[in-house]
Amino acid sequence: MARWCYRHRLVVLLLWVGALFGLGFSATAAGTDYANVFSLPDTDSKSAYDLMEKAFPNSSGDTDTVVWKVDSGSVKDQSVQSRIQPALDRIADMKGVGGVTGPYSGARGATQISSDGTIAYAQITFAEQANAVPKELVQKVVDTAQDAQRDGLHVELGGQAVQRVEEPPGGIAEGVGILAAAVVLFLAFGSFYAALLPIGIAIFGVGTGLFSTQLLSHTTDIPDLAPLLATLIGLGVGIDYALFIVTRHRRGLQRGLDPEESTVIALNTSGRAVLFAGGTVCIALAGMLVTNLRFLDGVVVGTSLTVVLSVLAATTLLPALLGFLGPRVLSRKQRRKLENGPEPERTDNLAVRWSAAVQKRPRRIAALALVVMAVLALPVLSLRLGATDQGNDNASTTTRKAYDLLADGFGPGFNGPLQVVTSSGDTATLVEDIRATKDVAQVAALPPVSGVTVIQVVPKTSPQSVETDDLIDTLRDKVIPGAGATGHVGGVTAISKDFASVTGDRLPLFVATIIGLSFLLLLLAFRSLVVPLTAALMNLIAAAASFGVLVAIFQWGWGLDMLGLGKEGPINAFLPVIMLSLLFGLSMDYQVFLVSRMHEEWVHTKDNARAVRVGLAETSRVINSAALIMVCVFLAFVLSGNTGAATAGVGLAAAVALDAFILRTALVPAAMHLLGNSNWWLPAWLDKSLPHLAVEPAEEPVQAVVEGPASAVHGFVRTAEGEPVEGASVTLRTTGGRELDRVESLADGSYIVSVPAPGTYLLATTAPSYGAIARQVTVADGPLVYDVELAEGEVDAVN
Repeated sequence: MARWCYRHRLVVLLLWVGALFGLGFSATAAGTDYANVFSLPDTDSKSAYDLMEKAFPNSSGDTDTVVWKVDSGSVKDQSVQSRIQPALDRIADMKGVGGVTGPYSGARGATQISSDGTIAYAQITFAEQANAVPKELVQKVVDTAQDAQRDGLHVELGGQAVQRVEEPPGGIAEGVGILAAAVVLFLAFGSFYAALLPIGIAIFGVGTGLFSTQLLSHTTDIPDLAPLLATLIGLGVGIDYALFIVTRHRRGLQRGLDPEESTVIALNTSGRAVLFAGGTVCIALAGMLVTNLRFLDGVVVGTSLTVVLSVLAATTLLPALLGFLGPRVLSRKQRRKLENGPEPERTDNLAVRWSAAVQKRPRRIAALALVVMAVLALPVLSLRLGATDQGNDNASTTTRKAYDLLADGFGPGFNGPLQVVTSSGDTATLVEDIRATKDVAQVAALPPVSGVTVIQVVPKTSPQSVETDDLIDTLRDKVIPGAGATGHVGGVTAISKDFASVTGDRLPLFVATIIGLSFLLLLLAFRSLVVPLTAALMNLIAAAASFGVLVAIFQWGWGLDMLGLGKEGPINAFLPVIMLSLLFGLSMDYQVFLVSRMHEEWVHTKDNARAVRVGLAETSRVINSAALIMVCVFLAFVLSGNTGAATAGVGLAAAVALDAFILRTALVPAAMHLLGNSNWWLPAWLDKSLPHLAVEPAEEPVQAVVEGPASAVHGFVRTAEGEPVEGASVTLRTTGGRELDRVESLADGSYIVSVPAPGTYLLATTAPSYGAIARQVTVADGPLVYDVELAEGEVDAVN
């Protein structure tokens, strides 16, 4: 497939460009139909909602609030009314506004003025739900209301529709993330074209994914959070997957391979790992389905589709683009060096030295890594799930100012009233019992409709406080049954509490599902029981530490002001499920890239220490570069203006950083050194019964040459001082790593290995006291003389 895409690169590029623009045109013409469906079957708040929907079927449309405050005097003063009332009248006359209920008309209006007379509010009911109200209309309402301000008179607006126009323009977070990723890529590659490749692949993958998700929103319920999360994960994996393949391709070019052959080898090795890694991400995302929360179904659709298209772009469009670029994927300096012949492998870089250090001190490094992760995970013991609201917005936003004004004028519970919905029983007694309940500030029963009575209950405490949660439990468990009534507690605050409870109850099943599926995949790929067990344990450690960081920042408020993310509060109830899915998927990516290289070396040498050392030395740099790119992309979503996306961005950035820089490059290899050969243990009976799922490519057999006999490679193995090395293991392999011949050097250091046919091969030499070295050798028609020099402690591997 890679060869076909390389040779038909213009066709592939035109197909992708056509798909991107075609989907974009269709999505733009169709518009969006995102729907936030918080369906919580078998919960008390859902029963309350069903009763209200039956009694008030026409109570649709988003309701937002205009709040004003005077520094002196009263909001009833004529000078205030003469500025506010005309503005409310103009808003009421706007097309798309269903009505405005103000404080200056009727007995009910008087309840919309605070007891000290300095704060009042009006309610604006739109004809549609918040996500369907045109932003132009909302902005016009905001501008009209705030035009009534003057010195001593402050006007602010709150509500879901108003919050939408407060968000920064779309694309800022994505743009900043892409720019940061481009800088990291350029520093890593030193080539402008090579840096652009992963960016381009991510844009195609995310673009087609988002447009497809937008079209699917017309056929299924997809929340408006889904495209934001799809962009977040799509940019991360799209850039990373292309980075892995381009890195492998550049390495092939530097070794003197033809651009087409280098592309094919890169796709047939790293490309396979990308396919496998993308599959693990989709499986982790699909684990959200076991929670049976309809809100998350659309998130699974949007994010999984974007990941699939990102993988498809990396495995089809990328080889086509590599065909267009040819050797220009290398920097000019690298191309000039290549004119003098293939570059030798470096054996003194930081990755090699770190890999050797981990092998020498595995216990110390593992202990240090565990201590760091444990300290970061400690705050998770205080984790409290809930829902954020406009009280968590940045202090400079009008929604936050309106929230605070309402809390000052009418009590902190005014921003999250409860609705006790009853269909039978003594309503009057129930109202009195609720009024006498601790932490209740106000109670008002609305006239019954169709046998259903709605009792508005304003708590004394804020919607996010523990006391409000306790009040809901008291009303449900004691007050309503004690009054002999049949009723349910609903409202946004009660729904949020139920959502957090349901999520918490189903979280263990969700975690067990994605860990189990990931375990099975890794078991099939690496034919080991210990490797997938280690991966599962590391994923849990990474999750605990990242949630500890989230609790410290968003629940305790450490650094919130510096990040400009508003006020501390509980962690959004849906965040653990979404974050764990993404985290487990991304962690598996790094695990696959790291362990697949170790497994490849283990299969060829059966030397665990060498396999772990070589695997870490050859993959740690690219894993760390990929992680740094993801951290940049995720942190950029702090600029999105969406609290949920900002929280997920910070959490995932912390998780990826900890996973890549501490777990995969320190704790995992240290643990594998300590475990030794048991890393690769699998009972024989299980090995026979399991199907084979190879991450490494299946090699084509070497074809014998008709003309002439088989040849050989021979020479001497010596030290840097020229002393012969006896008993060194000399192995001839294909360029893909399959062993062809193995011998040991004699007392004088001489060796000879047979070659089946002319071509390029891998000659690997290892000796216990000296380390290992590997070189590519090209054999012509006759025998090749090749001497090997070993240095003490040397590690030199060819991937």
